[in-house]
Amino acid sequence: MGPFPPVAVSAQPPTDIHAGEDTGMGHFPACGCVLTATNPNIHAGEDTGMGPFPACGCVLTATNPNIHAGEDTGMGHFPACGCVRTATNPDIHAREDTGMGPFPACGCVRTVTNPDIHAGEDTGMGPTEISTRSDHSRLTAHDCRFPYLSANQRNMTKLFLLGMATLCCLHTQAQQLVYEFSAPNAVHHEARISVTVKDAPTGAPLLFRMSRSSPGRYATHEFGKNVYDVQVTDESGTALAFTKPDGDVYRVANYTGYVQLTYTLFGNYADGTYAGIDATGYHLNMPATFMWVKGLENAPITIHFNTPADSAFTIATQLLPGKDEHTFTAPGLQYFMDSPVKIGKLKYTGFTLNNPDKTACQFRIAFDGTDNDNQLDAFGEKIKQIVTQAQAVFGETPAYDQHRYTFLASINPYVKGDGMEHRNSTMISIPVAFDGSNRLLGVFAHEFFHCWNVERIRPKTIEPFNFEKSNESDGLWLAEGFTQYYGELLKERAGFTTPADYCNTLSGLINAKQNTPGAKYYSPIESSQHAVFVDAGVSIDQTNYPNMFTSYYMYGGATALALDLTLRSRFNTTLDNYMRALWKKFGKTEIAYTMDGLQQVLAEVTGDKAFAASFFKQYIHGHTSFDYAPLLANAGMQLVAAEPGKAWLGNVQYTTGKNNELIISSNTRRDTPFYMAGIDNSDTLLSVDGREVHAEKDMDAILAAHKPGDVLPVIYKHRDITMKVTVTSAQNPQYKVLLRETADNSGNISPTEQQFRSNWLGKK
Repeated sequence: MGPFPPVAVSAQPPTDIHAGEDTGMGHFPACGCVLTATNPNIHAGEDTGMGPFPACGCVLTATNPNIHAGEDTGMGHFPACGCVRTATNPDIHAREDTGMGPFPACGCVRTVTNPDIHAGEDTGMGPTEISTRSDHSRLTAHDCRFPYLSANQRNMTKLFLLGMATLCCLHTQAQQLVYEFSAPNAVHHEARISVTVKDAPTGAPLLFRMSRSSPGRYATHEFGKNVYDVQVTDESGTALAFTKPDGDVYRVANYTGYVQLTYTLFGNYADGTYAGIDATGYHLNMPATFMWVKGLENAPITIHFNTPADSAFTIATQLLPGKDEHTFTAPGLQYFMDSPVKIGKLKYTGFTLNNPDKTACQFRIAFDGTDNDNQLDAFGEKIKQIVTQAQAVFGETPAYDQHRYTFLASINPYVKGDGMEHRNSTMISIPVAFDGSNRLLGVFAHEFFHCWNVERIRPKTIEPFNFEKSNESDGLWLAEGFTQYYGELLKERAGFTTPADYCNTLSGLINAKQNTPGAKYYSPIESSQHAVFVDAGVSIDQTNYPNMFTSYYMYGGATALALDLTLRSRFNTTLDNYMRALWKKFGKTEIAYTMDGLQQVLAEVTGDKAFAASFFKQYIHGHTSFDYAPLLANAGMQLVAAEPGKAWLGNVQYTTGKNNELIISSNTRRDTPFYMAGIDNSDTLLSVDGREVHAEKDMDAILAAHKPGDVLPVIYKHRDITMKVTVTSAQNPQYKVLLRETADNSGNISPTEQQFRSNWLGKK
């Protein structure tokens, strides 16, 4: 972090720092005392001949001369004050929940009258609060050293740390991580990567590991599977021994301060989640590419990218600039892992927009593809229109680090389809030849909206992001679902779709809510929590998702639609105003939200606490259906049956077997005729209504001759058992949205309806 500037030193520590919290110099002592209280001449971490001095400045060996503060004894890390955690109760581990909240890190018993105060504790400031802070906030490049504090706490903590600089040991800040990336075998999709720890902490093994999850994804992805040829050396190049305690973890026990781990990475899946390494360029999602060191998450990072000589490769990233065009920095792990990198023969275009405070924001498009007709600049102008409409929703763009946002846009047949949001950039990959058409804009609109919604307006349940496991959240219906709604709405407002086209989007959202079991029987919160399994998670066993899961993208989008139309028709306000209020309360302040916090803001925007409470009870914690028809009528739109009068047995998929038999190849869905008759996945249909069936077209022909309510005899085979049942057909419950002027051929809607529609869908 460099030297602290001289400032006045306070005689007392600040009362807004919690014992056990990470202030950027390692965890504050659990006893809450001033670092130099016991000996002002000894710095925390100084070796006095009895091992490193504990963070609180007391003598390590007071209770046990053989145990160092911070040592892992099998019961978790030893308390920073060096005391034996079982001194007061050998049966209770530090942080164990005994019914009075998590046990304090020093292992002492909390008082009965106040579970937040340690029994007998006195730090000279009164009792020290040991509670774990819950208002984790999203990191900025400047705040990455304080990942577990709120915005106000971070500011006050920084001031305190500056004042304590002359009293505290800065050993942990001297540690640095230096990465180097090369791809000498890029033709076979291999890279050679080194990570060097300088001034590595001694006394405990170093643990290098690959991530198992990635920002913007919520399931695990096991990136370590593509790492091999691992070598570990010291500063002289001498090999160091290491072990592998887990599939993606490398343990170095014996070293003297300098450790370099080098490995080969295979990457041939260029999208927003994984890595693509090719002779034509490198497409790097950081968690899929780079190892990191446990315990050094706050150490500053420098990375150098080697590119082929005379390759004309350039490097696009949100990483902070370093000493040359190939070198970049990050203040810590969270920022580093959130900063994808694109390297190749990139083309650039961009634009500048001003915020209301006149701050200029630069928007850069780093393009990987073929621009045969020089359409990139024109496409950049389209993206500018999207960005302008998104800015209008919130009233301003975020304060991007370096005042710049980058679209890393790979539009070519050699990537995999994906879009991944990041704090100051997005990684977009579309596997088609670039033509500059409007059909490419949807992912740009969606991912850009994320720079507010999920990058800064964040659910508390994914703060801080954990790279070692899946990250479950209750808020993806808003983080992803509301973004899904706005991605399409921004295209409409910018003029890239027509109201008739937008009706198709609305139809999809409404059917997701009204006609899928996952939304009829389960809440948006439950849908969100299932992301750890469905968000590109990999498994080979069959699931019952068609009957218990609806995508939080579509479910949340359908919820946003209903809320927007309700706010406009009932409260003379809009979802835009709700999003702007969320931005002011949770986004600009970077205080992660809870469900209660979202409900409170809705109450403030509507001025109706009862409505907000009812909405969250019915539609967020519950799964009540919406009545979309009267809501859409306000905009001169009609909700009608998609296939009125046609017989229907259920939406299923079919395959043809080796003997030309028709096999159901998907789960039949709840409440459909097939499901209620007991027919399911892998059953073979032999005949329907007395006619043999061998292909899907046979089913279509039979159903075309019937109407809803007709009873059809069905013969099918379940495994080796031939079954005979009767199935009562129904009308397909799917809806479609139509413009009233199209639906009734009048060509007219009322002025009030037209104004409502314009206010909703018109350019801002």
